[in-house]
Amino acid sequence: MRIGELAETTGASVRSLRYYEQQGLLQSQRSGGGQREYATEAVERVQLIRCYLRSGLPTRVIAEFMPCLHSGTTTAAQRELLTVERERLAAQIAELTELSERMDWMIDQAELRAEPARQADGAAA
Repeated sequence: MRIGELAETTGASVRSLRYYEQQGLLQSQRSGGGQREYATEAVERVQLIRCYLRSGLPTRVIAEFMPCLHSGTTTAAQRELLTVERERLAAQIAELTELSERMDWMIDQAELRAEPARQADGAAA
């Protein structure tokens, strides 16, 4: 699959795909004409990379533990890194959960204090 097709399939920009490759997160082969060609597995890999990036992981960290996804083995350093990142994500989830609960409260309070809806003729509903 060529870079444009991979970009369209995954929602990543062509520029992002080139960046992932530059960072060692994604591999391609070159065609006779020098165009990048990706294996079908690249779709899942790009989706995973994008998920990690959305969670706040920098590409440097992703590159450190990506190899263990394929080999099935990890080093002590990779396990430590994964543990630290999992703890960071758990803290982030807790903060977001608290924020969501506060927003629920604010919505409830706003609905209790809402002005009555007006009909088209100006009368209260």
